[in-house]
Amino acid sequence: MFHRDRLILIAEDNQNDAHLLQIAIRRSEIKNPIYIVEDGEAVINYLCGKGEYADRAAFRFPGVLFLDIKMPRLSGLEVLDWLKNHQQCKIVPVMMLSASRLPDDVVRAYQLGANSYMIKPATINELVELVKLSFNFWSYCELPPTPALC
Repeated sequence: MFHRDRLILIAEDNQNDAHLLQIAIRRSEIKNPIYIVEDGEAVINYLCGKGEYADRAAFRFPGVLFLDIKMPRLSGLEVLDWLKNHQQCKIVPVMMLSASRLPDDVVRAYQLGANSYMIKPATINELVELVKLSFNFWSYCELPPTPALC
């Protein structure tokens, strides 16, 4: 399974979608800690340990980031653009999980460094299967050490 000590950060402004993803992760028997933020600005603050996320013991650097593309304040694409210029923070694997099938969104996400781009499935069972496949893949990958700060 996925590296058990690594936090899963979910960036999703739709509370129902975030809750379903959390359920899918648990149904996949992934026991890692999960933290949810609702906008792109919060993602950056979390990654940098700024403001309310300053306590790294409580808000550990994530081992993976599920990133929605359409969010308030900063979009998922803007977060990816920010990440590519931050050496220590850009090491987190980013899985875009979006309802958008627009080719421009898909291309832009990969151009900005997304590790994958997945369409939100229609059912919880499909989401569980997608989560299982994703985490099974990442469990075989070596992850870099957690950075101190970004």
